[in-house]
Amino acid sequence: MEYIVHILILSSIYAILALGLNLVIGYTGLLSITHAAFFGIGAYTTAILSVDYHMNFFLTILVGIILNIIIALVIGFILQKFNEDYFALGSFGFNIIVWSIFLNWDSLTQGPLGIPGILRPSIGSFSFTDNTSFLILSLVLLLLTFLISQFIVNSSFGRVLKAIREDEKAIEVFGYNILSYKLAIFAIGAGLASIAGSLFAVYITFIDPSSFALNESIFILSTVILGGLANLKGSLVGTFFLIILPEVLRFVGFPSSIAAEMRLLTYGLLLILLMLYRPQGFMGEYKL
Repeated sequence: MEYIVHILILSSIYAILALGLNLVIGYTGLLSITHAAFFGIGAYTTAILSVDYHMNFFLTILVGIILNIIIALVIGFILQKFNEDYFALGSFGFNIIVWSIFLNWDSLTQGPLGIPGILRPSIGSFSFTDNTSFLILSLVLLLLTFLISQFIVNSSFGRVLKAIREDEKAIEVFGYNILSYKLAIFAIGAGLASIAGSLFAVYITFIDPSSFALNESIFILSTVILGGLANLKGSLVGTFFLIILPEVLRFVGFPSSIAAEMRLLTYGLLLILLMLYRPQGFMGEYKL
């Protein structure tokens, strides 16, 4: 049972990441490969503030969101000077820069040694020390993230984002400030990633730079594409599928000498087949 709860907690955390990224890519058409950087900033903010300054977990979430939004606005403004593929390459570079900071700023992040001893959150005398209660907290924050994302998508703001995705030049003719909309959704996605990072830090109780490398951004992007661009429920489906699938493959009777390699091979082949025969993802409404 504990194993299932663990998988559900991780799925909830990554589903929050996928929802935020889907707003940026699926609904606005901005191919961003930097979500792991914002994920890491949120995690390190919570870790540093809670371990070094004993700040309440929920306050660290707020600080992380604000910090990520500020950074996203600055980086987003710079990246908006590039178009399409160059935007993706720029976001790729930002992810590497942030990861390098995590790895080399020893006085703040403790470098490759990471930050241990991160305490689980508490409300008054109640502490989320056991995984079942932590799962409830994760699901509550996931539901809140989903409702916020759904509100954005169904609002007039969300309709403008879709119009930007379909034909940026046409919507600009009607007097909309495209840059402000792109910056706003990029910052919102970063803020949601910060929530996931904070949850991840207190759940694992230890973080180091390896958790926020470029391959993490690619994994988050994969969950969004597989679940379906421009479909919030698809983000949830894609996340649960990609997290649960490797765990299911653990129980397939591969020879012990090559079990790890065969699981990776099977995992990769399944993803390739899905992209070949279902390129829009499980529930996608838009293709890159």
